[in-house]
Amino acid sequence: MCGPAMFPAGPPWPRVRVVQVLWALLAVLLASWRLWAIKDFQECTWQVVLNEFKRVGESGVSDSFFEQEPVDTVSSLFHMLVDSPIDPSEKYLGFPYYLKINYSCEEKPSEDLVRMGHLTGLKPLVLVTFQSPVNFYRWKIEQLQIQMEAAPFRSKDKRFQMNINGFLKRDRDNNIQFTVGEELFNLMPQYFVGVSSRPLWHTVDQSPVLILGGIPNEKYVLMTDTSFKDFSLVELSIDSCWVGSFYCPHSGFTATIYDTIATESTLFIRQNQLVYYFTGTYTTLYERNRGSGSWIRVLASECIKKLCPVYFHSNGSEYIMALTTGKHEGYVHFGTIRDGQVSFEMLPRQWSVCEQIGVTTCSIIWSEYIAGEYTLLLLVESGYGNASKRFQVVSYNTASDDLELLYHIPEFIPEARGLEFLMILGTESYTSTAMAPKGIFCNPYNNLIFIWGNFLLQSSNKENFIYLADFPKELSIKYMARSFRGAVAIVTETEEIWYLLEGSYRVYQLFPSKGWQVHISLKLMQQSSLYASNETMLTLFYEDSKLYQLVYLMNNQKGQLVKRLVPVEQLLMYQQHTSHYDLERKGGYLMLSFIDFCPFSVMRLRSLPSPQRYTRQERYRARPPRVLERSGFHNENSLAIYQGLVYYLLWLHSVYDKPYADPVHDPTWRWWANNKQDQDYYFFLASNWRSAGGVSIEMDSYEKIYNLESAYELPERIFLDKGTEYSFAIFLSAQGHSFRTQSELGTAFQLHSQVDVGVVLADPGCIEASVKQEVLINRNSVLFSITLKDKKLCYDQGISGHHLMETSMTVNVVGSSGLCFQETHLGPHMQGNLMVPVFIGCPPGKRLAFDITYTLEYSRLKNKHYFDCVNVNPEMPCFLFRDIFYPFFLIQDLVTGDSGSFQGSYVLLVVGGGPTLDSLKDYSEDEIYRFNSPLDKTNSLIWTTRTTRTTKDSAFHIMSHESPGIEWLCLENAPCYDNVPQGIFAPEFFFKVLVSNRGVDTSTYCNYQLTFLLHIHGLPLSPKRALFIIMVSASVFVGLVIFYIAFCLLWPLVVKGCTMIRWKINNLIASESYYTYASISGISSMPSLRHSRMGSMFSSRMTEDRAEPKEAVERQLMT
Repeated sequence: MCGPAMFPAGPPWPRVRVVQVLWALLAVLLASWRLWAIKDFQECTWQVVLNEFKRVGESGVSDSFFEQEPVDTVSSLFHMLVDSPIDPSEKYLGFPYYLKINYSCEEKPSEDLVRMGHLTGLKPLVLVTFQSPVNFYRWKIEQLQIQMEAAPFRSKDKRFQMNINGFLKRDRDNNIQFTVGEELFNLMPQYFVGVSSRPLWHTVDQSPVLILGGIPNEKYVLMTDTSFKDFSLVELSIDSCWVGSFYCPHSGFTATIYDTIATESTLFIRQNQLVYYFTGTYTTLYERNRGSGSWIRVLASECIKKLCPVYFHSNGSEYIMALTTGKHEGYVHFGTIRDGQVSFEMLPRQWSVCEQIGVTTCSIIWSEYIAGEYTLLLLVESGYGNASKRFQVVSYNTASDDLELLYHIPEFIPEARGLEFLMILGTESYTSTAMAPKGIFCNPYNNLIFIWGNFLLQSSNKENFIYLADFPKELSIKYMARSFRGAVAIVTETEEIWYLLEGSYRVYQLFPSKGWQVHISLKLMQQSSLYASNETMLTLFYEDSKLYQLVYLMNNQKGQLVKRLVPVEQLLMYQQHTSHYDLERKGGYLMLSFIDFCPFSVMRLRSLPSPQRYTRQERYRARPPRVLERSGFHNENSLAIYQGLVYYLLWLHSVYDKPYADPVHDPTWRWWANNKQDQDYYFFLASNWRSAGGVSIEMDSYEKIYNLESAYELPERIFLDKGTEYSFAIFLSAQGHSFRTQSELGTAFQLHSQVDVGVVLADPGCIEASVKQEVLINRNSVLFSITLKDKKLCYDQGISGHHLMETSMTVNVVGSSGLCFQETHLGPHMQGNLMVPVFIGCPPGKRLAFDITYTLEYSRLKNKHYFDCVNVNPEMPCFLFRDIFYPFFLIQDLVTGDSGSFQGSYVLLVVGGGPTLDSLKDYSEDEIYRFNSPLDKTNSLIWTTRTTRTTKDSAFHIMSHESPGIEWLCLENAPCYDNVPQGIFAPEFFFKVLVSNRGVDTSTYCNYQLTFLLHIHGLPLSPKRALFIIMVSASVFVGLVIFYIAFCLLWPLVVKGCTMIRWKINNLIASESYYTYASISGISSMPSLRHSRMGSMFSSRMTEDRAEPKEAVERQLMT
């Protein structure tokens, strides 16, 4: 089965402004970015490969995601569809790739399974998720998905991630190769066996290509565009030079690539004390067809000891930090990446960190950037004379250049005395083990900060820290893998793996542990190819909230590199069961029973609202065209047509964001608007197999989905506008009898449950939560109704999807952390801890549109008439200058399909204009003030209104849907004054109008900004020009009258004169004819000549001058 691999619609049409970093395939609903093979109950899996357009249907082939532009391979096919609902004159493009979907089970041929699935009605759904690019200044922020149906294809012989690899190119032989170096195909064991693991650093949910270094004494890195489902070993093409000087500590030379960081378009590496970067070729970049030709060295005069990643992008940019040693010790080089352009700034800008905290020497060990606060958290090691080293946490604001000392880390590890955690107050006793901090970790969603080393400190306010005593002080943390959804994995220097749920105080050891021994024993018994007795972990990382290992396995002197899931839930279950069980004798047998420490037996989510309103996820449905072939299998032509239809659907989505609102709020409305009435006819053709091209296109198969149902789980994210609420309920069935009665003053006995729920808010000053408990005693259950609401305090106004405030809500069932699990067909699932990121501000997918339909209707009603332009433009109707203009606007929700009148306040400004579309110009700020402000004294106003409400400085009018309308003025110094008519009709003018509610509307966080063109006709002329035209017209008219009179009087004389002239000309012609005749007939006698002459003259005169009077003829004869 095949589905089109898709790209944004490109030239010659406007581009769909999204970056495509994955193609998600699924048999069930999938979230963005990932697609994994999902096992069903019969141990069957979905397998997906990428095929080029020209190789669709071939077996055993797969292609790299390299080409990024649509291809013109389908237009000829659409020209054949002459009797279909589509318009063949439109431009349809295709995509260079297909996704081939195979359904495979053990010991069964995949092709047979696909054929059987097709014939029995199996229809795999393909959900393609588009990830918005980082630079929202050039690209639109949106959450876009398109749901397609795989087309069954007769072959010629889960969830899965596939990203665009911008670090590939074609050589002269048309072979694909890497641009960053040379690919190696021999994975030698010495590259991996016994090598220490290292962190995998990248921008979360934005990096299409991941990179991992750390191979000893080699310039090798592992690169992948499928999150290590497959990978390549690449030798980087860098110079490997060593630059040392008196200020750079010389610790030795090695070719090892130590630090690697991947961003959306750029890769960073550190070798020794040198830093390089390489920008890939991506169409989303400003210079879309130009990547780096080679590795570029930056900070050439600096000694870089460490690169620190920034996991989240903000303000349209990504960031990276370089820590220095040597002459600039105490400074941080802060890198900014936007559109593939890299720039560094040394911070602090004035004095070094050492000077500002008052120490002679210091060293920055780690740096963490909190983008939402523009703050750097610095872990600083400082020396005080002969005293031992001390460590501090320092905060530096990159916007204000202010530095603040936040926290002094204790010199020694506290004595916990059997407690799980200990609040650091300064009064506790300490052990003799010195604290050796190595790094800081901050989760921007829940504001939790961890300081880690041979200890673990946790804080939610950067001031008060809690010591987590479960982590042994004998170990030292090497790095932490973060899910940013409440779970953290810890890797120690000895390659042990520990696990922590944020907000709790228990730290669990996953490897080595009893649970791991049980798990590995079972896998080895099953002869799993993902496990071996001799293995080396290369890295540990989170993907889609699941923990994965990249492991090198040695089996029978053969090595392989595999990616495998770390089953955290199973390990915790095994560990719990092996430590807490009972043997109870029943009869002659011992009965094994396990102790369940979970406080509830059942946990369900109820009353979940429709998700799209809060997740802001747009989704389209696109089914393949119906094939008029008995087997139902598609061919190359039908698949190409399917690609063209999907492309056109995306193009309609991209151009829908226009200022004039359509009569129907749906991007696909224009596609089928003129063919809906013929839908029965097209169905008749398809039913009788008479559709052109052998395919039938159903209009209802290409639509936008507005009514997605909840999947009985909390959404991936929640967006809250001003005062918006999100409500849901949690149903808990308690273990055993867990109710008690409690008497309260003035009331009867109240029934209370010992199953409690706690809601933790990262920013309680910005959002609030209410919990209502309902005890269902007959079901031994409790129903908790939870409402999350924005408090209207922490956000001003912003553009849709821009500069949102990040926070979170965490729901915990008391006593359930790490103890409660739900068995599913996909394995155990941890319960009792729910964490949802919350974004406060203007949600993506909302816009302001000019309601041209209602504006025309209301204007016709109030003005009693409506006159359009002579040359009618349906896309831009005209308005008459002398009529009152009543503008109306719509708030359109592109996600839910809601469209309603804008009821808020707004400011309307004319910011540009011109007499023609080609002569439009933007006005300066001073001109905008003069043309729109009621305070203008220069006689330059373009319009006015009877509305009395103005902005605080009285500069502009504040309008609403109840305003009395706009009266056009075009005063003497206005640009629309005294325009020269372009013909016999009155002058016209195009106004560029800006409508904004910023600062005047308190009903929403959205800063709606709409710019549209308004066509006004019938503009009056200036008095001078009008008088001039009247005088010229009158002069012309008088001149015409005089000419007419003169003509009438002189016409008879002219006629008489013409007659006389004509007579004389005839006489002259007759005389010339006579003498010519006489010269030719000289042999004749004189009498006969005379007689002939008289006869000829008489004959000529009778013929030519029959109109002459009879008297004149007689006189002539007598002579």
